[in-house]
Amino acid sequence: MSDQPETSATQQPVSPSPRKKAWWRRYITVPAAVGLGVIVYLTFFSENSITQRIAYQRMIDSLTVCLQQHEDSLAYYRDLNRRLFTDPALMEQVVREQYNMKRAHEDVYIMQSNNEKSK
Repeated sequence: MSDQPETSATQQPVSPSPRKKAWWRRYITVPAAVGLGVIVYLTFFSENSITQRIAYQRMIDSLTVCLQQHEDSLAYYRDLNRRLFTDPALMEQVVREQYNMKRAHEDVYIMQSNNEKSK
């Protein structure tokens, strides 16, 4: 006896199995791929993408800091303005220091440091 099985005229030889589909063709359908593509586009490449939102948030944060600085400056000058109208001694001090004004019987000498000359 031979090791090979006998094949009768009625039996056909076993054909190779059909070719297996690629894994991505088995699990990913065309509508799912299109939907995934749309989600990726909207997330990363559209006008409202994540990168744009991060850039906008950074801009908002920097403008908020700038606005806070201007509000602090405005509060300082409003307070100074209020005090200048109510306190004549403060007004005289500001006029003498910032505008180099003097009384009739005074002499004013302006002295600058080396740092102020270079400005």
